[in-house]
Amino acid sequence: MKYYLIAGEASGDLHASNLMKSLQKKDAKAQFRFWGGDLMQSVGGTLVTHYQELAFMGFWEVLKNSFTLSRYIKACKKDIEHYQPDVLIMVDYSGFNLRIAPFAKALGIPTHFYIAPKLWAWNEKRVEKLKKYIDKMYVIFPFEKDFFEKKHHYPVEYVGNPLQDAIAKRGPINEDLFRKKHQLGNKPIIALLPGSRSQEIRKILPLMLSISPDFNDYQFVIAGAPNRDFDYYQTYLSNDTIAFVKNNTYDLLSISYAALVASGTATLETALFKIPQVVCYQTSALTYAIGKKLVSKELQYISLVNLVADASIVSELLQDKYNKTHLIASLKAILDPQNRKKIFENYLDLEEKLGGKGASERVASSIIKSLTKD
Repeated sequence: MKYYLIAGEASGDLHASNLMKSLQKKDAKAQFRFWGGDLMQSVGGTLVTHYQELAFMGFWEVLKNSFTLSRYIKACKKDIEHYQPDVLIMVDYSGFNLRIAPFAKALGIPTHFYIAPKLWAWNEKRVEKLKKYIDKMYVIFPFEKDFFEKKHHYPVEYVGNPLQDAIAKRGPINEDLFRKKHQLGNKPIIALLPGSRSQEIRKILPLMLSISPDFNDYQFVIAGAPNRDFDYYQTYLSNDTIAFVKNNTYDLLSISYAALVASGTATLETALFKIPQVVCYQTSALTYAIGKKLVSKELQYISLVNLVADASIVSELLQDKYNKTHLIASLKAILDPQNRKKIFENYLDLEEKLGGKGASERVASSIIKSLTKD
C-alpha cells in the first residue's frame, strides 16, 4: 500500500520513522512518501520536504511566516492529490496537519492522526474538526482518552507512549568511550536541552549557559539538535568550558547526572531516562500573552512530566520565573542527594502510568486493519 506521512519536527520524525518500520514488517509492499526528516528518510521512501523548513514556533513567529506556510500547505495538497495514497498519516504538528486533513478527506483518502493535538491544553473547540475530518485518532497519554471520549464523545485509541519504544530499543553505551570521543572529562554531566527551533534556543540557551560558573564541579554539555551544527551554537558560547554533542541526546542523557530542559517532548524523554531535571520555558511577550488567554484554565502544568503524573514532580520555570536566581536554586535542589531519591520514585510511578511498550506496532496494526477490512 501507499502511505503518505507528515511530520513537522524532530520528535515527529522519530515517531514516524518507528511507525514506518512497523508498517514495513506488516506490509512487505509498503511505499512511503513523506514530509519529515533524516530518520524517516533512513527507513526508505521519498522525502518531499524536510521539517527544518517548517520549524516555526509561537503565534507571532507563525504569523510572520504565514505566507511561507500557506505556500507549503498548497504544495502538500498538490503532492497528495498527485500521489493518491491509500492513507494519510499525520504525526503531531497539528497546526499544519489539520489544514491538510479536510483536503485529503474530500479526496476520499482515509485520514489517521498519530499523537493527538494538545486540545486539552487550549482550543478545545477544534475537537469538532477532528470528529469531522479524522477517521482514526491515536493518543499517547492516558489522560487524553478520557478527555476525548468522556468529555467530547470522540472515540480514540490509546496506544501507549512511543518514547518508551524508542528508549527501550537502545543498547548500553560505553561511557568512557563516549566521554573520550566528545572530550567531556570526568565531571558529572549536566545536560542542556534547549530545544531544536531557533526561537526557543535563542530564548532559553543563553541563561542555561550563564549559570555554568556557579557549578564548577559539573560539566555542562549542550545536546545539539539534529538540524543544528556546532557553528550555530558557538555564537552563544563565551568560553570553552561548555561541551557539545550533536544529535546524540539519548546517549548523553544516559550518562548525565541532571538536565536543564526546554518544555516539550524532551522533558518526558529525560524523565524516562530517570534524570532529575528543571523544565524551562520562555517565548516572546506577545506569544505568551496570547497563550495565557487561550490555554485552558483547568491546566495546572506545562511540562508533559507533570501533566501525566498529575502532580508537580519536576520544577517548571516559565517566562519571568525563568531567570538566573530561580534557575540556580532549582538546579541546586535536584543535585541535592536528599531530593534525588524522591525524584526517582516519582519517575517510576510516571513510567507505570504510561503503560507498556509497543505503540508503533499497535498503530501500524490498526492502520492496516482499517485499510484491509471488508
